Amino acid sequence: MAKDVEVQEHGEFSAKDYQDPPPAPLIDFDELTKWSFYRALIAEFVATLLFLYVTILTIIGYSHQSDPKAGGTDCDGVGILGIAWAFGGMIFILVYCTAGISGGHINPAVTFGLFVGRKVSLLRAVFYMAAQCAGAISGTGLAKGFQKAYFDRYGGGANFVHDGYNKGTALGAEIIGTFVLVYTVFSATDPKRNARDSHVPVLAPLPIGFAVFMVHLATIPITGTGINPARSFGSAVIYNEGKIWDDQWIFWVGPIIGATVAAIYHQYILRGSAIKALGSFRSNA
Repeated sequence: MAKDVEVQEHGEFSAKDYQDPPPAPLIDFDELTKWSFYRALIAEFVATLLFLYVTILTIIGYSHQSDPKAGGTDCDGVGILGIAWAFGGMIFILVYCTAGISGGHINPAVTFGLFVGRKVSLLRAVFYMAAQCAGAISGTGLAKGFQKAYFDRYGGGANFVHDGYNKGTALGAEIIGTFVLVYTVFSATDPKRNARDSHVPVLAPLPIGFAVFMVHLATIPITGTGINPARSFGSAVIYNEGKIWDDQWIFWVGPIIGATVAAIYHQYILRGSAIKALGSFRSNA
């Protein structure tokens, strides 16, 4: 088979200067025999634990500082902007720390999107999601353990559909917000971009964290911002209140749909993976 080629500005053809990794197998039982697989699970568990611990404490801390009954005002505390920075900043830090070990998913929606894009196997995706949910429960439980009174008083940082919004609006916000996040993940880790811009692998956590920050600014007033089923599930399990569970499906269905659409858009439309697989013609994108 001839080498893949790309058209340069002067019209000549040259050998492709990057190599797409082969698609991950659907199920790879050999992974279960490798220490690197279990090391990655530990990294995902710890990263999600730290993520929930810091962000949940930020939410309930702001709720207390701005509570009129506690002598606070709307101008006290970090505000919505500070909460958004806490989420985005923690993702930036944790992706940077764990990307070389587990890929730095820290989110079942990201893991599912990468599975749809054939970046991880089904086996790895399932184990990652389990580790992330366990880490989220542990991190939220740790936050409650340190500040139980504030945790219970201010709703435990749990996601739910806020007053003035309906479930359809909330679902749409979760779908679009997760699309933005997962699309950014695919773009920031694109092997074609990494091959041509040596600084991209180092900077990849920055746009991912910034995407989380921007989505939080837009959707905190609607749902408190989920876009991460583990984050929503962990706080729901520990806070354990009826309204939270009634809305929980939104924070799974929305992110899964958003992640799926983002993966298909990037991998099979922008990168033309489906066309390449069929061998109909080569993508020059």
